[in-house]
Amino acid sequence: MSAMSASGIVLRDALPADMDWVVRQHGGQYLLECGWNSEFEALVADIVAKMMALHDPAWERGWIAEIDGIRVGSVFVVRKTATQAQLRLLLVAPQARGLGLGAQLTDECLAFARSRAYKTLILWTHSNLTVARALYAKRGFRLVQSEPYRAFGHDLVSEIWELTL
Repeated sequence: MSAMSASGIVLRDALPADMDWVVRQHGGQYLLECGWNSEFEALVADIVAKMMALHDPAWERGWIAEIDGIRVGSVFVVRKTATQAQLRLLLVAPQARGLGLGAQLTDECLAFARSRAYKTLILWTHSNLTVARALYAKRGFRLVQSEPYRAFGHDLVSEIWELTL
């Protein structure tokens, strides 16, 4: 697919029919870009399955980004506690990068979390995902926990970031 333009971006509610795409996109992208093995795709599948089984539309939401009807991104807000939500599964397809889509998706999460009066929004990421980390930092998230561990066939550094809303 060739490079896309920002003019046709649509953010819409995630539907059950999108979830297999979310799992496959994450698995494929992280394999190609980070060399992560099938453990990662299995983790994403587990996250998606739990989100679908426990989804509470009053407190949780997901978005799919499309350009000209083609899915190019995803993000979700899930409830952790009455006062804390978690941003999950932010992804922008390579052909849609550089259009500000990651920022748009993240900002949708922030607006939704604030509209539900959550006090904090947390997320889990890895130290090697520098573009995502910069996006989170620019929006006021701060790193609150970091620890090395082995997963997905690599030695990684797991990070928890938090934003007070």
